[in-house]
Amino acid sequence: MLDAVVVGAGPNGLTAAVELARRGFSVALFEARSTVGGGARTEELTLPGFRHDPCSAAHPLGINSPAFRALPLERYGLEWLHADLPMAHPFPDGSAAVLARSVAETAASFGPRDAGTYRRLVAPFLSKWDTLARDFMSLPLTALPRDPVTLARFGLAGLPPSTVLMSRFRDERFKALFAGLVAHVMAPLGGVATGAVGLVFALAAHARGWPVARGGSQAISDALAGYLKDLGGAIHTDYEVKRLDDLPPARAYVFDTSPTALARIAGFGSHYDHYRYGPGVFKIDYALDGPVPWTAPEARAAGTVQIGASRAEIGRALRAASREGRAPDKPFMITVQPSVADPTRAPEGKHVFWAYGHVPGGWSGDLTDAMERQLERFAPGFRDRVLARAVAGPTEMAARNANYVGGDIACGAASGLQLLLRPRLSLHPYSTPHPAVFICSSATPPGPGVHGMSGHNAAKAVWRRLRQS
Repeated sequence: MLDAVVVGAGPNGLTAAVELARRGFSVALFEARSTVGGGARTEELTLPGFRHDPCSAAHPLGINSPAFRALPLERYGLEWLHADLPMAHPFPDGSAAVLARSVAETAASFGPRDAGTYRRLVAPFLSKWDTLARDFMSLPLTALPRDPVTLARFGLAGLPPSTVLMSRFRDERFKALFAGLVAHVMAPLGGVATGAVGLVFALAAHARGWPVARGGSQAISDALAGYLKDLGGAIHTDYEVKRLDDLPPARAYVFDTSPTALARIAGFGSHYDHYRYGPGVFKIDYALDGPVPWTAPEARAAGTVQIGASRAEIGRALRAASREGRAPDKPFMITVQPSVADPTRAPEGKHVFWAYGHVPGGWSGDLTDAMERQLERFAPGFRDRVLARAVAGPTEMAARNANYVGGDIACGAASGLQLLLRPRLSLHPYSTPHPAVFICSSATPPGPGVHGMSGHNAAKAVWRRLRQS
């Protein structure tokens, strides 16, 4: 009998399997698709030689993840590559705010009225970032805080809505950039703890940047899989699990799946019926004949570029997708240009470009024209650079990854208390009604992103049970 079976080979499932195997437990991992990866894959979606990331592309949480940093992933081929700027937020007049590695450079882009305010905001946390990141991403109750004072101070700053934090600033450039940071988890700007979301992304950039993985996000998954195999773990692909009886006998079962799928497979009935899924995404991967012709020079040097003319415009786009049930006329967009940092992603002189906007969950329309109109506002002539595009709305995103219910790449709405307490109100979020069954997907704390911490935290709960039995 195996000690543990893991279902789903996304970053969290892989990390959970690795953590268990590192501690001497026998582990087998089962994945429905032909390759491991989940939200961290790389494929030629458009033309030969153009390597695209169908979901995650830039990895501020990955390079800062306490779980990943504790593993020898570099030995298994993972290499982080950085653009000159982690992120830029251009405006229609050709100017831009930036999120640079340097706090001073970042603060200067907000103008003299807010530069000092920004430095005072981040300074208490940046000097203790590694400890704070470990404490913040290990909650709840998987580890005692190493620095409870700094964690409490972070909570005071981050638990209120992002609009409260933004009110401390006068420059609209800061407010637009920070609103964009919050929108990365598709959370309404006025939601609880949204200030913490923006702060985490900003601090991550200052600490270690927003890199891409050389060769594509698949490199993260492949490194985890390679390490797992060397630890003696087994990986079975093309193996769809429809019920627990499909799996071999084990002392524990760990699911990197949506709560909906887990309830169906394990027969949990209505246990997760109150779990909410959020807006979907409409994603376009581009093969380009040259770099994106941004008007703002800062955007040309950035790995990630946020597209939203103002905080108000971003807020309207989020409300349209999350509350009004319609696609926004001017979508807020997150874009990544991996080949700025990694020329191996495209043939010489060519580029890959990654972009998505928010739409209602399960939406079946076409946002391509609206997204490209937005891009043309900030990069006139963009359409002339397009060689090919691969379009995926919510239905296609869900078909690629079953965890993206209705096209929700966060595997659950990151709003209200569900941003912090997911998938249920519980001190033991990785446990389920069955004592031998656990959940480790991004439907559990600390939530969405390629960081492996949900898998890491769930593995702790599993090995505690295995050692007791």
